[in-house]
Amino acid sequence: MGQATETDFVIDAAPVIPVIVIEDASKAADLAAALAAGGLPCIEITLRTEAALDALNAVSAVDGAIPGVGTVVSPAQMQAAKDAGARFAVSPGHTSTLLDAADALDMPYLPGAAT
Repeated sequence: MGQATETDFVIDAAPVIPVIVIEDASKAADLAAALAAGGLPCIEITLRTEAALDALNAVSAVDGAIPGVGTVVSPAQMQAAKDAGARFAVSPGHTSTLLDAADALDMPYLPGAAT
């Protein structure tokens, strides 16, 4: 068997990954702490709101949380998310540009295949 990857770690961390759309970043840390305490450490914060990157930053400081970002559609978003503490990225599909960006950033990447 090969060496486990960070992507394997994310996928194996919990049976499901909660997908969070958050409007108020001040609530993100408490939500992440509750999810992690309940056995759901991987938390995908979608980039659907203006509060998303601030929420991601807050979640990255929570012990036991594995913050990720969703709805990634550009390399710039992936970079901003990594800078804010994302440990994985999810997109609604995939392009060679996103695959290359994830590789360059060493970011575990879970491209969507279906809704």
